[in-house]
Amino acid sequence: MSEAWIVGINPVDGALANNAARVRELRIERGARNPRVAELAARARELDITVAECAREQLEHVADGNRHQGIAARYEAPAALGENELTGLVERAGPGALFLVLDGVTDPHNLGACLRSAAAAAVTAVIVPRDRAAGITPVVHRASAGGVDRVPLVAVTNLARALRTLKEAGVWLTGLAGEAAQTIYQVDLKGPAALVLGSEGQGMRRLTRETCDHLAKIPMPGAMESLNVSVSAGIALFEVLRQRQA
Repeated sequence: MSEAWIVGINPVDGALANNAARVRELRIERGARNPRVAELAARARELDITVAECAREQLEHVADGNRHQGIAARYEAPAALGENELTGLVERAGPGALFLVLDGVTDPHNLGACLRSAAAAAVTAVIVPRDRAAGITPVVHRASAGGVDRVPLVAVTNLARALRTLKEAGVWLTGLAGEAAQTIYQVDLKGPAALVLGSEGQGMRRLTRETCDHLAKIPMPGAMESLNVSVSAGIALFEVLRQRQA
């Protein structure tokens, strides 16, 4: 596990609401008059979390250029799970297993937004390659709006091998590719499923693509040729939910 500073009223609020046990310390700007800062400080004290008042310069130092709004929390990020835990995740989730696989999403804003969508869709876990993904940074935490604390992140050393592990456990893999012949709406996603997305620039790597059972596209009749990866993830995840609820 690693520690990082979460800054800003909403991110700190989310950390206290979703996983207060991981908040090690709260710092607030000395003389701050924002009532929300005061409310968060009072809540932290009720949870026996240390609250310290400090100069604005100290907050700016831990914020590292991010907007802090007079408050910061020292936070112990949850450790990523490993590849050997995938089979257990599938078994515990049963027929409702749903995985989001991100092959090469290195932008922390995009990773955070994908985690937010994954949390909203009750995804079993998000899977990323250990050496080609953003870690759980303060930017990821802010962009995820608490999704970091609600969805397990699995970091694997060999993504193709991890995908084969999912297949052997009964999970069907659907990769999103703009050149696919069928659309995401034509793929049966009602059973255990994994959605695989690549980076915006390169897409899925060749071996990742070849490991998928299906390739599908999101139809775009308009002038744009592609969508942000987090938008694509949200569309595809909620198509899975639509099919399962039909």
